[in-house]
Amino acid sequence: MKIDIINGPNLNLLGSREPEKYGNSSFEDYLKSLRNRFPEINFGYFQSNIEGEIITEIQRSGSTADGIILNAGGYTHTSVAIHDAIAAVKAPVIEVHITNIHAREEFRHVSLISASCKGTIAGFGLDSYRLAVEALKEIMNSKSNK
Repeated sequence: MKIDIINGPNLNLLGSREPEKYGNSSFEDYLKSLRNRFPEINFGYFQSNIEGEIITEIQRSGSTADGIILNAGGYTHTSVAIHDAIAAVKAPVIEVHITNIHAREEFRHVSLISASCKGTIAGFGLDSYRLAVEALKEIMNSKSNK
């Protein structure tokens, strides 16, 4: 199974950015723990602060991966183009947020990408990504059992 993780703006700063909200671990360190926990999964990883690059990666991953885990960061609340890219690909996309976006500023309560995602996981810190992996494994298992 191949799962691509796509992270958006400012997520390259994990470990140093607002550690009270986002923790002290870099995403690269967390990704190592995911790879150790799920050795049967081939994880791809991409991060960009640029909306167009994220869209291009969704399009690429959507035809090569079994599933995508997407943390679009601030673009979650502003990008119709990312919504459209998700809707255009065959791979299921799980929207992930490290914090509970509904417990934060009001402008973060609305996700423009949720409607085109298979599901959303938010508020469990970096463990939100593990939960998304579990969800994608279940989706793939249910497809293979049909």
